[in-house]
Amino acid sequence: MPVKFKPDHISVDRKTGKKSIQRFYIRNVDKEELFETINNKNTKPKLRDKCINELTRRGVNIEWVKE
Repeated sequence: MPVKFKPDHISVDRKTGKKSIQRFYIRNVDKEELFETINNKNTKPKLRDKCINELTRRGVNIEWVKE
């Protein structure tokens, strides 16, 4: 099963009653958003690890700089 970035979002059309599901897989997230998630201090370690793994899968080199 693919890795999720955040939970699915289900929206319901009030007129027709049809449900549409928007899925947030990590492979569809932009590189900039992944870097923002890694650098955010409120990000949970599990999500941070998922983002780092996705960037390494894409072949992006991450340079760590101490503050």
